Amino acid sequence: MDKITLVTGGAKSGKSLFAETHVRAYGLPLVYIATSQAFDTEMEDRIAAHKTQRGAGWATVEEPLDLCGALARTDGAGARLVDCMTLWLSNVMHAELDWQAELEKVLQCLREQSSPVVLVTNEVGGGIVPMSALARRYRDASGLMNQRLGARAGHVVLVTCGLPLALKGSAAAPASLA
Repeated sequence: MDKITLVTGGAKSGKSLFAETHVRAYGLPLVYIATSQAFDTEMEDRIAAHKTQRGAGWATVEEPLDLCGALARTDGAGARLVDCMTLWLSNVMHAELDWQAELEKVLQCLREQSSPVVLVTNEVGGGIVPMSALARRYRDASGLMNQRLGARAGHVVLVTCGLPLALKGSAAAPASLA
């Protein structure tokens, strides 16, 4: 069984809640790898809401840039939820790192994982063409990243209106590995 699941959808589509439920179904210890950074009070509120939604029982690793390192350090510690890849991409681009090289590192690291990983990402290209060159670069990079992650994942699930749709593999909760 492939242990990599990609969960995608639009803003407030229910993808994080679906991913949390999916990770719990493994019956393993829960590890949350957070890629967000709270630069303002609105983001602090969003992070707090996610923590409340998850509830107790999650070990949290905050890692905005070195995702491969976080995955390597937590492999074997339980089922991991990475939320989210588009924030990670934004962090990498903001740090002026080569996002494609960083993504290649993550893809290689995913190949080496022994414990399940559920990745959450956003579909950002379904709207209007952004006005700025930076926003267009981010939108394009996000779409390319999602394609690469989708090709690597054994399961890809689109969540819209709170409902999962399997695009690859199954949207069903995994059988317990415990």
